[in-house]
Amino acid sequence: MTTPPHPHPPGPPPGCPAHPGPSTPPTGLPPLHGPGFAADPDATYAWLRTAGPAHFVELAPGVEAVLVTGYDAALEVLRSPYFSKDARRWTALAQGRIRADNEVVPMMGWRPSLWFADGEAHLRLRASVDLALSRINPHRLRAHVQHTATELIDGFASEGSTDLVARYADPLPAMVLARLLGCPSPLGARMATACRQMIDAEPAVAQEGGQNLAACLAELVAAKRSAPGADITSWLLEHPSGLSDTETVHQLVVLIGAGSVPQSSWISTATMMLLADDRFAVDLTGGTLTVADALNEVLWRHSPLANFSFLYATQPYPLRDPRGRFLIPTGVPVLISHAAANTDPTRPAHPEQRVANHSHLAFGAGRHACPARGISGVIAETAIELLLDRLPDMQLSVPGSALSWRPGPFHRALAALPVHFTPAPAAPAHPPTADGGPTWKPNPASPSSTPPVPTDRRKPRTSAPGGRRRRWSFPVAFRRGR
Repeated sequence: MTTPPHPHPPGPPPGCPAHPGPSTPPTGLPPLHGPGFAADPDATYAWLRTAGPAHFVELAPGVEAVLVTGYDAALEVLRSPYFSKDARRWTALAQGRIRADNEVVPMMGWRPSLWFADGEAHLRLRASVDLALSRINPHRLRAHVQHTATELIDGFASEGSTDLVARYADPLPAMVLARLLGCPSPLGARMATACRQMIDAEPAVAQEGGQNLAACLAELVAAKRSAPGADITSWLLEHPSGLSDTETVHQLVVLIGAGSVPQSSWISTATMMLLADDRFAVDLTGGTLTVADALNEVLWRHSPLANFSFLYATQPYPLRDPRGRFLIPTGVPVLISHAAANTDPTRPAHPEQRVANHSHLAFGAGRHACPARGISGVIAETAIELLLDRLPDMQLSVPGSALSWRPGPFHRALAALPVHFTPAPAAPAHPPTADGGPTWKPNPASPSSTPPVPTDRRKPRTSAPGGRRRRWSFPVAFRRGR
């Protein structure tokens, strides 16, 4: 057998045709944690594929799970009625063999939210979230992202260098989310810190983050229950399904979890690709690729949610593909490796094949697919376009190969993105609208009240402030609808 590309070789791969019955975990499982995995997860995924469509892995020390790496197998599991999202089926956690304060439990432990619900319960909770998100006006959202991005860029533009993760990609989604949820600024800052803590590799920090986020959201829901506004929190509370305060808190946990670290990763990784990949720089200058194309490429190559979509087999479930067979047992978390599935050798491999191809699994699939895909795209695309407009000669301060990634099994996120550029002045101030520039439309009752999204935006982007011509010049600014 080929030696696996990680420091702790696993035992024989489970679930091959010669192993009858449910697959059982071997000793020395491939780890999805630690600096080695963070530095080169693709090597681990490549080895796992040789064993079949799925394999036992270690998410954290002592935490076993099944990781599905094949694209077709991932779709099969995500769409199958024989899998449940209810994390109370996690046998090791229920029996106390995994402590409640383990670092992965804040992300995987059961909550009364749409993420962990099945059947009618899921439909009820999903309906409330879908309706709330449908009330967000994409044009107002774009304007708000531009305002937030301008504020952040003004904080470092005169310095000539910065870390784009710490000072731009991390805070921007949190600030936008705080506005969408109706949070006052101090509460929004506390929530952003809690989200970062929840994915930390240290168990105590992750546990503290989960507790802090719950406390922040409880405060927010209580405030909106007594004084509702035009925001997502209030709309969830108003929904005819009659969500309790506890249910509302946990719907918000899902939205924040999906809209903070993954959004930050998407922005920073796409910016890194635009700066480090000569193919993008040349093609963008020639006008054949766009920021949207770079964002789509990231979803194929570096899925921000690398390994996620927890499920549990309701009965032993056989996965088969040309490489072999794996019988998924009950009671064990099953994770979809969006990263491995999207880079499956059976999928489009050449970048030109992926430009207009949106069949990646970065946003999941099936009944639990991400409900905020369009909103996320608006935020990421606007954030990067404005950054490149303001700092057109921006360059990486270190080679792309020297960049490091955050450890952990769930996200693929840069630890830092150091850049340098010609110092630039602050952007001209623009007075706010009379109502503070709302990001939402006030009347969701009629579909006709939703302003249409333009389908033709082929006007060239304007040059950077002060008349400097940016090298990121392209005629097609949006291709999401292709």
